[in-house]
Amino acid sequence: MTRERKFSTPEIFKATNSLLLRYGYEGFTFSLLAESLDVSRAAIYKYYPNKEELIIDYMVYEMTKMLIDLQKIDQSATFTAQLNELITLIFTYKDIHQILGMVHQFKESSSAVIMEKKKQLEKLHLDMYQYLEGLMVQGKKEKVLRDTLSNDVILGCIFQSIAIPNHRGIPENEWISSIKDVVCYGIFEIK
Repeated sequence: MTRERKFSTPEIFKATNSLLLRYGYEGFTFSLLAESLDVSRAAIYKYYPNKEELIIDYMVYEMTKMLIDLQKIDQSATFTAQLNELITLIFTYKDIHQILGMVHQFKESSSAVIMEKKKQLEKLHLDMYQYLEGLMVQGKKEKVLRDTLSNDVILGCIFQSIAIPNHRGIPENEWISSIKDVVCYGIFEIK
């Protein structure tokens, strides 16, 4: 029997994240969420009229958090140190990329609230990209990055590194360290 209780925003978003990763957009329901939070579905409907509004609210929340954390990267550090922090941060938020892709599954007749939140997501994405592009410019100024490489290619390689499957179950800190090594130095033996 579920009980009526209040839940915090972080609690509902944590449960939403977990259920989206486990069941995907189509499998995510307020029934599963209510069970996960040990509340009634009615308790959730008091805050969100449908799953789309909850999910997009969660997406905006996570992207905002990520952008804030991204902007905390030490601006006075060397580019290499900043890149190290960036890759660590990307792995901290590795699940958000998969969840952000679910926005395309929303119904075409989305509400005004959802349309506004989609605009917020686009702005957050643009702000993040502009920040990262500035970081790439710094790397080129410091002569750490090659001028001939496109910022889009560099950033694409960095962001796609989170999608590399860890089939052998290498410990996460070792895995991230290896990814950083490949991103920064490539796969050839340094002579």
